[in-house]
Amino acid sequence: MDALGHVNNALWVDYLQEARVDYLLRGPLADMLGDGVLVVEHQVEHLAPVIPDGEPMRIELWIAEVGGARFTLAYEMFHHDHLVGRARTVAVSYDLNAGRLRRLTVDQRALLAEHEVETEALRSVPKELPKTVVRVPCPVRWSDLDSYGHVNNVKFFDYVQEARISWLTEVLPENPGRWVVVRQDMRYLAQVDFRLDPYAVRLGIGATGRTSATIVAEVVDKDTVFARASTVLVHLDSDGRPTELPAAVAQV
Repeated sequence: MDALGHVNNALWVDYLQEARVDYLLRGPLADMLGDGVLVVEHQVEHLAPVIPDGEPMRIELWIAEVGGARFTLAYEMFHHDHLVGRARTVAVSYDLNAGRLRRLTVDQRALLAEHEVETEALRSVPKELPKTVVRVPCPVRWSDLDSYGHVNNVKFFDYVQEARISWLTEVLPENPGRWVVVRQDMRYLAQVDFRLDPYAVRLGIGATGRTSATIVAEVVDKDTVFARASTVLVHLDSDGRPTELPAAVAQV
């Protein structure tokens, strides 16, 4: 749970991963996951909060698009049969030994195409890092690694979340947590390996509305950008209703 008593937004991406891996491993594409499949992008749209009450979240997924080396999965998330979120994941076939993309085979494309459904794209959000940014250390934990030996794609949402909360706590020390995430995107540009020295997250405000702010962040090391994220936050009053942004945020 997060500070508002909801299922934390970063955990939703973990649920999507479990559904995606289950889909691949239980079907005729099981060998494909073992040979090498990398996630290159996530888009997650939160439509309603989920309160932990013992009722599982149900995820429906399908193939939204098949390309030469990549495919897009679409998801709808339900809780108590109510639609609470939508998401997209772009994945690529990857040669782990050679360290490069590889084209889907004819059989893989055919199997994916059997599940392909024409799907409307999610709305776009600001993705450009602003000129004014802050920099927050980003340590990698040994448990963050996946079966390929790199930081799992889900963990990047934790890194960005921790940096965002650290920054908001500094800007709004009396009330850093009264926010709700309504959209979060992540674009992966390079793989992150484990090391003792921390990486960094640099972040700033990419856009603001009356009650919302879009935080754009990058996971970096020196001149290398490993991932770029956009998170749309809505500011809430004490009753949980959208309210105008604090001046300290609106003026950043």
